This record gives sequence, C-alpha cells and structure tokens, in this order.
Amino acid sequence: MIATALLAASLVVPLSSTADAARPLATTTDGCLTSVPDPGTTEPVQICYTIFRPTGATKHHPVPMVMHSHGWGGQRETDPSAFTKFLKHGYAVISFDQRGFGESGGHAYVENPAVEGHDVRKLVALVSRLAWVRQDGPGDPRMAAIGGSYGGGYQFLAAFEELRAKGTPVLDALAPEITWNDLSDSLAPEGVVRTEWASALSAAAAPSDALPPNVYKALAEGAATGTWPDGSVPGTEDMASFFRKNGPKWQVSQGRRLDIPVLFGQGTTDTLFPLQQGLENWRTAVTAKARRHSIFVAYNGGHTLPAVLPSGVSVDSDPCSKELAGGTFTDLTIRFLDEQLKGRDTGLRGYGRFHLATPDSTCTTVDSVRANTTLDAGTVATTETGGAPLAYAVAEGPIRVAGTPYLTGSLTALGAINRAFYGLAVGTSPADAHLVQNNVLPLNVTGPVVGEQHRIDLPSVAIDVPAGQTLYVLASPVSDTFVGMGSRTPGAVVLEDTAVHLPVVGR
Repeated sequence: MIATALLAASLVVPLSSTADAARPLATTTDGCLTSVPDPGTTEPVQICYTIFRPTGATKHHPVPMVMHSHGWGGQRETDPSAFTKFLKHGYAVISFDQRGFGESGGHAYVENPAVEGHDVRKLVALVSRLAWVRQDGPGDPRMAAIGGSYGGGYQFLAAFEELRAKGTPVLDALAPEITWNDLSDSLAPEGVVRTEWASALSAAAAPSDALPPNVYKALAEGAATGTWPDGSVPGTEDMASFFRKNGPKWQVSQGRRLDIPVLFGQGTTDTLFPLQQGLENWRTAVTAKARRHSIFVAYNGGHTLPAVLPSGVSVDSDPCSKELAGGTFTDLTIRFLDEQLKGRDTGLRGYGRFHLATPDSTCTTVDSVRANTTLDAGTVATTETGGAPLAYAVAEGPIRVAGTPYLTGSLTALGAINRAFYGLAVGTSPADAHLVQNNVLPLNVTGPVVGEQHRIDLPSVAIDVPAGQTLYVLASPVSDTFVGMGSRTPGAVVLEDTAVHLPVVGR
C-alpha cells in the first residue's frame, strides 16, 4: 500500500503576460510514497516527488502527465518555472528524487529492476489515481517521460518494468536523452575503464552517500587496476554482475521490446554514454513498428570533457532539433508529445530516421547508420611506449560520413596486455588532424598475438570532410578519457592490411 505524506502546500506561480497575470501557471504539491527496502535491509524507503498541475486540469478536463527525473547526483525540480513550456502546452508534470538522492531515502542501485523498478512503478500507480490526469484505463494514465543521463535510464526502466509486470509498457511515449544501453560497456568498453568518468560519478555520489559501499570500492579498484572489476580476482568486487540487469540490453535479452514511440536524444561529443549507446537502444530496445513512429536526434553535447589527447573539438549545438522543430530539444519534445499523446498533427517530420549533428553544427539525416563503404588504410600502428597519436589517411574530402564505422585487419601485438585507442580524425595533414567529436574506443587484447584477424569498433560519428582536407584513422597508445589505461607492457599495437568500413552518405 502506498502511503503519501504531503510535505508542502500548493504553490501558485503567475504567467508572464499582463493579461494572464491573475491566472496561475500551475499548482504544486510535494509528497513522498513508500517503496521497497534497499537489498539486505528491512526499512521501507521513501521516494519523494513534486506534482505540477496545470491550470485548467480537472476531472472533466483531464490532461496527460509527463514524468521527469534528474541526472546522477541531482535532485527533483520543485519550481514550476522548470517546466513552463510543458505546463503552458497543457501537460502535468511529476518530478521525483531518485533513490539515494535529494529527499528520497536509501542508496542508488543505478536503475536496478528489483529496486528502482519498484520506485517508478509506484509513481505510475500514484498518477493513475489522480482524477484530473487523463486515463486510458485502470492503472494506465496517459503518460510520457523526460530527462537526461540517469534521468533517461529510469524511463526505459519504467516502461520495461510495466511491460514485464502488466504486459504493456503503460507509458505512451519516451524522450530519453544522453543515456545508456549497457552500463558496463559505457563505463568500461572492452573492459577498459573510463577512469575520468568513474572518478567523477563516484565523487558526485559522495555528498549524499548515494552509492552502496561496494560500488565506491569497485570504482576505485577499476581506476587503480585499469580493469573493470568482475570478481575474478579474490577480494575484489563484481561490477559486471552488479550492473548486468541495469539497462535496456538486459531487458532485451529477456525477450522484451517496447512498442511505443521514442524521441531519442544522444550526444555526439558525449564521452560517457556516446552516440553508439543511443543507436543500440534504437536498434534493439524498440520494435520495428515503434521505430517508424520514433525520431533519433544527435546533438553536440552530453557528458563532455576537454579532448586534449587525442586532440578534439569544442562545440555545443543542436542543429537537428532546430531543423525539425524550429527550436531546442525541449521544443521538439513538446511537438513530439503533442502528436503521440494528444493526436495532434503539428507538421513534425523526420520519423523513422536518424538526424545527426556534425562538428560544423549542420544536421545530416540518414535512413541507416550501417557501414556501406570499405577503404584501404594499409598499416595502422601505435607508437612503442606512449606519446602522440598517429594519423593514417583514409579518404580525401569532400566526403560525408554518418553512422558507425569499424576497422578490420591483421593484428600483431607482443605485450602481455595490449591496449590502444582508435577514432576518426580530420585535418589538412597528419600533424593537424583532430579527433572527430572527441570519442575513441579501446582495443584490449591479452597477448601476445601475431597476425590475428581482428575487428576494432570505432566511435559513431557524423562529419563532413570538405575539399582540401583528409579523413584519417587515429591510433593512440593513450587517451585522456581512459587515463592510465594504456598497455601494461611496452610495445606497438600494429594492424596490417587495414580495411576501414565507413557509413558514407550518398553511397
């Protein structure tokens, strides 16, 4: 049984125009509900929320609800001004503190179905009892979800858990931004720890002691050893098991896919949950039918850090939302929800397609992100003991690439634990080539290996290479995102007969 304790009286905020000055934007109610105890404990946990009821929402004029939650280390919104655009368009909003953050209790289990899964289902149940919220049936409110990063992770959790428990996602549309498909693959692709992000996430959780103690220990172990802890070493933690169920990848492995429209927002320069994490959600987490009613937008932004080694770009822009909706991703979200939740034809286009921002702040729209062109790059090698990245020419501009590239070739590496970092770069020469959208992906091979056929994934990108410039493959023995994660013994990593597989637009 859900116990709701009201914590504050209704708050009235006026509209900005003089004519509507006497008309409130929304009434605001704060409360908490009781959810399941943390694993291994018996004390129920309080999950706290704020509900914003737009003016005019009544039992006789019910409105759709939008669920919102915060990023890692954050807390819920309590001021209606945070949702002015949604409220003015006739949407109610419920914003909540995730377990371990804000006023909510417990520890954060990072969107675990057995823990946070109960939290979000109880919030949906709460909304289903509000008479002024539009209902599609018993326990089924007309409802969408918004939020980025950790606030995107809960959206998939809520929809998948409702699907598991009731046979339907209950939520009618999602708009997740800069979130993950697989947490272990995000935090440690190929088992190589993104040390800068592991340290940052641990630090962000420390003020509220949000994480269970074993997770702090594991993140420290990963940063120190350069290996994602999987419990194989006695006395170490097992993060692979801890995060196994915490994302769409696991839900899909259980035979579940969402048959609802999703507006995907992902960062092209995001070095924590990079573009390919969103593309994998598009490919696997929703049905083919749902993809026809969904939109994928990638913008320059997200979880960003300065790209110094290898040298990258510094750009923050969202040309695709502007092109599709004439404004920001929030404006695009409202038009998307108007069509999906209210059945309005707003003239929105772009369904079923990928809209990817380039570093030049243009928008490239494609129907597929798969590689369709293979080019020869010869031998691609790193330096012996560290130092600067090396650039290898692939194609002269003009050429447009949008999607997910990869390398194949014959690998030779004579060290004990061989690591290198790869990405695409653009420049007039190898000396000034800069990393495309700041991402690299690691190779992690326990050696030695000689002449072994290998595939190396490259970061997903969107780039226009102009005439007079060249597209390169960049091979680096080190990366500032993966600080300290280079090879454990000196030696070059060499890929011979290298084929570069590119998603070339217009081919």
